[in-house]
Amino acid sequence: MSLECPPAPPPPPPPPPLGPPPPPAPRRLYQTVAHGRTAVEGNYTEARVLLQQRESSFRKDLQWILVNEYVPSLIQDGPQCGLVALWMSAHLRQPPLSVDMESVVQTALNRGYTAQGEMFSADNMARLAEEVCGCEAERLSGGLTGHNAAAIITHLWGGQPVLIPYDEDFNHEPSQRSGHKAHWAVASGVLLGLEQGSLTQEQALPDPILPWLSLASDARCSCPVGSSVVREVYILAKQGKSLRYQLWALEGVALSNQQLRAMDPRRANDGNRYVVPQGGVEAGLAGQAVLLHTKTQKETRV
Repeated sequence: MSLECPPAPPPPPPPPPLGPPPPPAPRRLYQTVAHGRTAVEGNYTEARVLLQQRESSFRKDLQWILVNEYVPSLIQDGPQCGLVALWMSAHLRQPPLSVDMESVVQTALNRGYTAQGEMFSADNMARLAEEVCGCEAERLSGGLTGHNAAAIITHLWGGQPVLIPYDEDFNHEPSQRSGHKAHWAVASGVLLGLEQGSLTQEQALPDPILPWLSLASDARCSCPVGSSVVREVYILAKQGKSLRYQLWALEGVALSNQQLRAMDPRRANDGNRYVVPQGGVEAGLAGQAVLLHTKTQKETRV
């Protein structure tokens, strides 16, 4: 009697076809505006355009002098404004150091300074800057007026960057929203309005395009901030939602910086984890800024 093998079971049905990949996250407005554009390079090229556009707002009885060290632009991806500002400022390190954005983000994540890209602590920002850039970072506290304003002006005059937290308005300028729009910028230049005759032709070179503007003549022109001749102060700054430089009155930046008190309730309740220092946003950011001493190498803090 022959034994017959039972018929083999039918093969399983083929897997369903793969669906289309998920659509990319929609661009935010600032990303759409910047898409396909490039930054204007040069220490003074874009600054001159800004000054020409606002020429009528500058007092004609003052002597205006500008100092700036160009930093590159980068549009942030998510809440990375502080990390992007640090990446920009790293390009002023001397001697030059190649720093990629991915390593900045990863280092901040590894050290527990951030969870989503946010930076709500100026102290952590200083620590991160020292590790990423290998240079000394100095945290200012107590507000951006008085001695701290003088320190910021002197630092920018020397061609070194300052990282500043502030409340961002719809046009990226400083505003006062109790910290709900907390944002970081890097300042790389300063425009001073001085009493006429404060600087000689040897100290300040006339700008070749704007006849009412002077440019500091390198080391021969010492910063006049300690004297009484300084009447108005503006800073040149960049931030991660625009490719362009912006010109802000230092007084307005200081007011915005001082009132950083709380995280936006919508962000605090969006279901994501954020790294906020003890004492909250006010303890971490209000009245503070970070000076990067890009010409001073330093071992990483622990």
